[in-house]
Amino acid sequence: MILCGISLATFAQKPEEKVAQAVEFLKQALISGNKADLEKIALPELTYGHSSGKIQDQTEFVETLVSGKSDFVTIDLKNQTIKIVGNTAIVRHLLYAKTNDGGKPGEVKLGIMLVFVKHDGEWKLLARQAYKI
Repeated sequence: MILCGISLATFAQKPEEKVAQAVEFLKQALISGNKADLEKIALPELTYGHSSGKIQDQTEFVETLVSGKSDFVTIDLKNQTIKIVGNTAIVRHLLYAKTNDGGKPGEVKLGIMLVFVKHDGEWKLLARQAYKI
């Protein structure tokens, strides 16, 4: 009986909760710099925009984190909102992070907009744009 309850709870999960889990997975992948996790969460068609105006594709995004050029030590997300339209989710939040980019400690405070799409039953990152706050 317990297994049935767990299965029903999983199926009863709201789409927003699934998207929030995808955001948390992305956050942990950004901190760990794990190549497999970064490639799992981000679609090959990814467009990843930085607050500086720099745009990266999936390969550049992953390489930058795996190499340590961009290194998140901690990430704290605040004021997150999730809006789902069909198979697309728009996530907005404020990102506060400690970094160690290329061995140089720093802090960032950014506004973020993420676009996730449901792909093969899972929420995947298609686009990200950061902006200065």
